[in-house]
Amino acid sequence: MDTKQTATTCKNAFDVQAVVDALRLVLGESRSPVSLHEPCFGGNEWVYVKDCLDSGWVSSVGAYVDRFEQALAEVTGAGRAIAVVNGTAALHIALMLAGVEPDDEVLVPALTFVATANAVSYCGAVPHFVDSEFRTMGLDATKLADYLGEIAETSAKGCRNRMTGRRIRAAVPMHTFGCPVDLDPLLECCAGYGIVVVEDAAESLGSYYKGRHTGTLGRVGTLSFNGNKLVTTGGGGAILVNDTELGRQAKHITTTARQPHRWRLYHDQVGYNYRLPNLNAALGCAQLEQLAGFVESKRALARHYAEAFRDVPGVQVFVEPEFARSNYWLNALLLDEKFSDQRDAVLEQTNQSGFLTRPSWALMHKLPMYHACPRMDLAVAESIERRLINLPSSAALGKSDA
Repeated sequence: MDTKQTATTCKNAFDVQAVVDALRLVLGESRSPVSLHEPCFGGNEWVYVKDCLDSGWVSSVGAYVDRFEQALAEVTGAGRAIAVVNGTAALHIALMLAGVEPDDEVLVPALTFVATANAVSYCGAVPHFVDSEFRTMGLDATKLADYLGEIAETSAKGCRNRMTGRRIRAAVPMHTFGCPVDLDPLLECCAGYGIVVVEDAAESLGSYYKGRHTGTLGRVGTLSFNGNKLVTTGGGGAILVNDTELGRQAKHITTTARQPHRWRLYHDQVGYNYRLPNLNAALGCAQLEQLAGFVESKRALARHYAEAFRDVPGVQVFVEPEFARSNYWLNALLLDEKFSDQRDAVLEQTNQSGFLTRPSWALMHKLPMYHACPRMDLAVAESIERRLINLPSSAALGKSDA
């Protein structure tokens, strides 16, 4: 092989070890595997949880539930926050509040966690999968507007899909890995078709779009406090609303639709036992007190990754767009398209080296229960799925530069 051919071969090769070395530069050597995401308990968690145990108020009623809901409203700027058992339950109720009914279609990014599509199914509705954009890895409003121009028609009865005859009732932008979707063009597009926007902000507590907290710009928003989220209640979620009546409905529906009374047990509609226990809310109160520090630590970690991978050929660390302030819930590494076939090799070697990286979720239309659902061209989502690797992103990993 001559010198010129050797140089060309090297240029077109991908160095998996360089990715491992960059991770070591940021995370150091460790005898234990470095998890993708772990909770941080460094505040009043023990104090508040013990208070619940001492008082006996550990179930679905208690002062910490009210306190947690008030703190969430203050942190996010929402008119009201309603705490529930998990983010999926929050999204289920949010879609109901948005008027989603059986056989409606709901626009959902193909690149999302399965709970987004599942919540649509819980309403008896049909997920309609749409594409993402590279800037945010979230829903592409411009491409969606062009697509709706081809398949949608509006009337006094709302927006309908000409291809299926079903009503398109809502759109659910999901703020991928904590990075806000570009919401202004999406809100404008949906308003033109009478489509309600429900924000899936499960991953984006502490993230802002043009100075406003995610989950507060649509008709309804939702959060998650699963064990792998920035703030955790062990399991939990919340519904965010700015409308007083919607807030009342959300609280009523999620507390089994029981009419308030000192002793009478009377329920006036089908409700859901989605209440967050006081014990979990106590943990959440302690976690929320540390939110600002968690976000700064994770943003510091994102800066470390950007610097470490700056000179690694064939990869790019995802960075927030100019209109967003991301919590960087999960950092993301994107391989160049020509090296997408090396993704699994990177996953294998990084995990073998003690760094518990993972790929993207499988796209929703590739799952057996959603394979037949309507969808637009998903070229960008498919490209991201081929090339994306999530990096260890616990807040504790960035504290040295917080």
